[in-house]
Amino acid sequence: MSPLQPVRNVEPMNLVDWVTDLMHTAGAPGAAFAIALENLFPPLPSELFLPLAGFTAAQGKMSLLDAILWTTAGSVLGALVLYWVGSLLGRDRVRRIAARMPLVRVSDVDRTEAWFLRNGYRAVFFGRMIPVFRSLISIPAGIERMRMAPFLAYTAAGSLIWNTALILAGYLLGDNWHLVEQYVGIASTAVLVLVGVALVVFVVTRVAKKRATARR
Repeated sequence: MSPLQPVRNVEPMNLVDWVTDLMHTAGAPGAAFAIALENLFPPLPSELFLPLAGFTAAQGKMSLLDAILWTTAGSVLGALVLYWVGSLLGRDRVRRIAARMPLVRVSDVDRTEAWFLRNGYRAVFFGRMIPVFRSLISIPAGIERMRMAPFLAYTAAGSLIWNTALILAGYLLGDNWHLVEQYVGIASTAVLVLVGVALVVFVVTRVAKKRATARR
């Protein structure tokens, strides 16, 4: 390049381009890597990666079965890392953190723990099919030291259902694969809104109780 030749501005590669290149270059293992990252960083959308994997399979860059199996393996790998994070955190440390947080009581942790002990396996299985929580559910499983074999089995089963549904949708929709992201994105937004409302209700209720106690 001549020193007098102007340098063109290079726009950073967006997420879709990056994942597309990854899948085209590495095939199904690339899709698995993308899904493992999505599990570790929930803001990365599985509703984007999985239909894109289906569309890539429709283009012949990988087989449909490979796309499903490899992305499920990626889901399990990401979930396992978060399980270890929860295991390292531990219930005693969680209780100490809760004791220092405003408006949070250790009894809240105890109730959550009791609920998870009753519903842990179902929570892991169905949680893998709920946007946002599909990644985070692995952390309480690690905190409670859920037995590894059932954790992996329920994680794999729930991930297989979720991944298959979104990959098949992308495969069948072809060039319109991005429609899956739009509709599943609505569900993700609804989940976040419900969580936000529940959090507001919790804070308002707890503050009201605290003020009522202070007046006595």
